Amino acid sequence: MNNKQTGGTIVGFILGLLVGLGVALGVAVYVTKLPVPFLNKGATRSSDQDNAETQKNKNWDPNSPLYGKSGARPASAGAVGPAAGVAAAPASAATAAPTPATVPEDPLGDLAKARSTAESAAAAAPAASVDPFDYYVQAGAFRTKQDADAQRAKLAMLGWEARLNEREQGGRTVFRVRIGPFVKRIDAEQLKEKLDGAGVESALVRVQR
Repeated sequence: MNNKQTGGTIVGFILGLLVGLGVALGVAVYVTKLPVPFLNKGATRSSDQDNAETQKNKNWDPNSPLYGKSGARPASAGAVGPAAGVAAAPASAATAAPTPATVPEDPLGDLAKARSTAESAAAAAPAASVDPFDYYVQAGAFRTKQDADAQRAKLAMLGWEARLNEREQGGRTVFRVRIGPFVKRIDAEQLKEKLDGAGVESALVRVQR
């Protein structure tokens, strides 16, 4: 009787031990499959993870939120240093808008003024070229009217009409025989040449108009 109780106790102890080991093994397997807080944080990272993290940090751009939803990065966003400034300068110069030509407020009025100025200049040019003198051909100056009349008659016989012109000179009256007036100097010079050719002494006289 005592032997049966002793054997049953041993068998029960062994069974209990086996059951306990089985339960402990199951708990251990379950625990190893779950992440353990505060332990996984300090786990050693693989080299692939380190390389991926390094590449991500290398391409990280702090201005990426400014590019909008499209995420397009401006061409000059990453340019830094003197080279970036040199590259950007031609682009800004090329895209600069040309200065618009100045348009007159009153083109018709300006055209009318220009035409009026041109006409005034054209009218002033001939006026400036007009000789302000009259020309005479004087065939002599005589102390007596009889001598002056005789010279006048001689010229009339040669085909030229002359006039007497009286003038006080040195306290005496002088009678001058003149042909003219001529508006053009060349006409008076031609007549003088003819008188000289006819043996009549003459002189060219210019009088202010």
